[in-house]
Amino acid sequence: MQHRTMGRLGWDVSEIGYGMWGIGGGPGGFTGWDYDVAPTALDLSVDLGCTFFDTAWVYGRGKSESLLGELRRRRSGTDLRVATKIPPLNREWPPRPQDTLEDVFPAQHILEYTRRSLDNLGVDRIDLLKLHVWEDRWAGEPGWQKAVTQLKEEGLIGGFGISVNRWEPTNCFAALDTGLVDAIQVIYNIFDQAPEDELFPRALEENIAIVARVPFDEGSLTGTMNAATTFPADDWRAVYFGPENLPETITRVDALRDLVPEGMTLPELALRFILHHPAVSTVIPGMRRPGHVRSNLAVSDGTPLPPELIDALREHRWDRVPTSWSL
Repeated sequence: MQHRTMGRLGWDVSEIGYGMWGIGGGPGGFTGWDYDVAPTALDLSVDLGCTFFDTAWVYGRGKSESLLGELRRRRSGTDLRVATKIPPLNREWPPRPQDTLEDVFPAQHILEYTRRSLDNLGVDRIDLLKLHVWEDRWAGEPGWQKAVTQLKEEGLIGGFGISVNRWEPTNCFAALDTGLVDAIQVIYNIFDQAPEDELFPRALEENIAIVARVPFDEGSLTGTMNAATTFPADDWRAVYFGPENLPETITRVDALRDLVPEGMTLPELALRFILHHPAVSTVIPGMRRPGHVRSNLAVSDGTPLPPELIDALREHRWDRVPTSWSL
């Protein structure tokens, strides 16, 4: 396992981390979770060198955090870094145009859910606390700034970050201007390359950690979907891969297949593309099964993609704007 530095936080972390949305289960997320298998997958990831784990209260309404807390207790001698996220008070992902900071992240709500997460995780300090959504129009308001400052001063969090909304990688620049933001979690993959334009250069210049999320475009870049793919009604991908998105997605995935080198899979290619960029501190694929863990973590072997392949993959950039179905 190769390691990278989490920006100015200075932590040494595995360049492939563990995204814990799918493993947490619960309403509004991915179906197919298995709480009996989850501990085995998590333990295996530690055995294979994973040291960065990203969760959130909303992933199973605390269940994912509890699973991570149990892992930390089982592997107490291992230096694992824990990141979690505060849910929006009004449970809107992303925020609506009319939502104010008081609607979404009033200071007391941030403090309350930090305590909930501390309890679920069974820790005295959260390494990285993030807000699960964001609007830069809130950046200058004192409420969230005072809450974050208080949490840092009390030693309850080590670093603070923001998970930016889908397809809005610069909707955090005013927040970065405050100096309080140590990390940005952003969608970055073969299709979604826009963070390279402005966010990544700024992150490198200011030593801001980048957590790359959605490496497989919610599953399309695993290469296992087709035009007839459907999802259960209670799986959020039933909305994301609806008629507005699925047909073009499959066409674009099919166009990538000829670029996959012999002996490599499409998911491996997707991860290696993300890892080519020096701004990325860690990438967090979701992994519900031990097989997912083995295949994804095996990519971290220090072997870069050749420059000509990176250039070819750049031609598959797909710039999109948020819509009612993209969430």
